[in-house]
Amino acid sequence: MQENPGPQIPYGPRPPEWPAAHPYPPAPQPTPWFLPTPRGARYDQLARTPDARLWRQIVGTITVAGGFLLIGVFVVVAGAVVATMAGISAPMRVGRYFGDPVFEMVVLLLSIALVLPLVFGTAALVQRRRPGTLSSVAGRLRWSWLLRFIALGVLALALGQAAQVVALVLTGEEASELFGWVGWSAFLPALVAIVLLVPFQAATEEYLFRGWVLQAFGAHLRNPVWGILIGAGIFASLHGYTWVGLIDVFAFGVVMGWLAVRTGGLEAAIALHVVNNMVAFGLSAAAGKLEEALQQGAVPWQSLAGTVVQLGVFTVGVLYLSKKRSISTISG
Repeated sequence: MQENPGPQIPYGPRPPEWPAAHPYPPAPQPTPWFLPTPRGARYDQLARTPDARLWRQIVGTITVAGGFLLIGVFVVVAGAVVATMAGISAPMRVGRYFGDPVFEMVVLLLSIALVLPLVFGTAALVQRRRPGTLSSVAGRLRWSWLLRFIALGVLALALGQAAQVVALVLTGEEASELFGWVGWSAFLPALVAIVLLVPFQAATEEYLFRGWVLQAFGAHLRNPVWGILIGAGIFASLHGYTWVGLIDVFAFGVVMGWLAVRTGGLEAAIALHVVNNMVAFGLSAAAGKLEEALQQGAVPWQSLAGTVVQLGVFTVGVLYLSKKRSISTISG
């Protein structure tokens, strides 16, 4: 009698209910460090990550503020050492660190520009978000827009300077003091320092007072006005101008903060800030008055006419270009 061979195993694909051939489960995937960027968010809301706790904004702000002070002190001390080795005398007046205005300008610009890596690092390590979200809703600096806004900033600044000259003439003030020529031997070293350092110094201030501050408040507040006003107030408080100059700086900060939200990034603010500072330092150095520019003293009230024209032309131009070329204002 033939034995029963038992159930036959069919050939072909294994039924889905059968156990997997691999005896070990797949290894768990590592959790990415950077939290996902919120979709459909305005520029000021880009820090609203899934783990946007209040302590991250507080610790990050303290880190950035403390680092700003420490880096400034370090650069000044290092500058003093270099000045001693180079034989640059220290001035005998309050408010000045070095006897050479060009060297002092270099120290000042470096003390601010070197804070930029700290801002990026704090966003990455404390808030666990990509540093590029400080630049724009695209997660990076949009260079094509930056170049367009720089060209627009040059036009706006030229019209603003013309308006200031007209205001000075109409009020019987001397306008020729705004311009002068000290000679190439004195101007060229200052020009090299301005071209190399001012773009980084101006950009750093925008990443600090329009980028970090605006997004720290925007992580928890729906209305961006608080971040705009507080960032502009802190920005103005760090300048040593008289009341006219402080109004000018505060108005600049408010308009640039509003444009950052409206255009979805810092390109417009960086562009106008770079153009402003390069022309301001450049004109002062060309006239042999760089020392006065560094002291940030009195500002004639007629300069407010130039501010109104410059900010007005630039704002209208930015809004026109943004609408015409459909700039992205929310994250994708």
